[in-house]
Amino acid sequence: MMPDLAAAPGYWQDRVPGEALATVAAADRLGYRELWLGEMATYDVFALAVAAAARTERCSLTLGPLAVAVRDPMSIARGVASVAELTGRRVDVAIGTSSPVVVGEWHGRDRRRPAAALRESATALRGFLDGAKVTQDGEVVRTRGYRLRLPAPKSSLTVAAFGPAAVRAAAAHADRMVLNLVTPASAAALVRDLRAAAADAGRPAPRVAVWATAAVDPSPAALEQVRRGLVGYLAAPGYGEMFAEAGFGELVAFARTRPHPRDLLAAVGPEVAASVGLLGGDAEVRARLAEYAAAGADEVVVIPASTDDDPGGERTLARVRALV
Repeated sequence: MMPDLAAAPGYWQDRVPGEALATVAAADRLGYRELWLGEMATYDVFALAVAAAARTERCSLTLGPLAVAVRDPMSIARGVASVAELTGRRVDVAIGTSSPVVVGEWHGRDRRRPAAALRESATALRGFLDGAKVTQDGEVVRTRGYRLRLPAPKSSLTVAAFGPAAVRAAAAHADRMVLNLVTPASAAALVRDLRAAAADAGRPAPRVAVWATAAVDPSPAALEQVRRGLVGYLAAPGYGEMFAEAGFGELVAFARTRPHPRDLLAAVGPEVAASVGLLGGDAEVRARLAEYAAAGADEVVVIPASTDDDPGGERTLARVRALV
């Protein structure tokens, strides 16, 4: 059994930002039914979604994960409804807590009580997306009296999870949980936790999606790109332990000494990137997709490397699509 496939642009820092739209257009041509558009350091996600819809014909859109300490439920719901109304596409949404760098340093926002912010954002957002007038006086999230003037998009809600509190929030409130850059073993453990938490909440377990960087028969440039994308994760709480369990304990210990990023990158071998992505030939990528499915992933979101020899990642997207 193989998982469903979706696609997402990588927003690679060594490529021009507009290449994200080339990835989007290629995925639609190749038959990917869903496109995920995250929000990072370049485009506003709602503006990008309108541009993506103009360059595609069939795919649905999932926007996010959006940081709940940065975007409030009312503004998220209004943005989703705006994209749906202006494009005529199905538009779903994902939320998460994001990182201290993004929330605290980039946006200057308070990231305290992230579990409460995620849980309360999910409950308020669910009401807004369904067209309700929401009044909520939570510990972190407060809103009173707003109802969408645009047609309610009835979007599905995805919660990005890694730690226990986020998994519980997904189990209690989400239609889907998304995991970013995880090994199959870590995915399996998180899916078990999700199913147990959903049973405790008296709900069916949400579907599960896994984001995975991809490069089929990767060039040296593609390997460099996906390796570079892992540097910020190796010392992070939770991620460091996951990589150590996967056999990279010495690398994690080195990362936690805070070396220069150049020195840490030099220590990241391709096997580290392969542990949390779709990297190698057809056989290796097919096997990894099957491993994610066996771990409980219903969907894998393919984030292709984008290089001069594969602009926009179209070749990788085509190769992965042919495997499923």
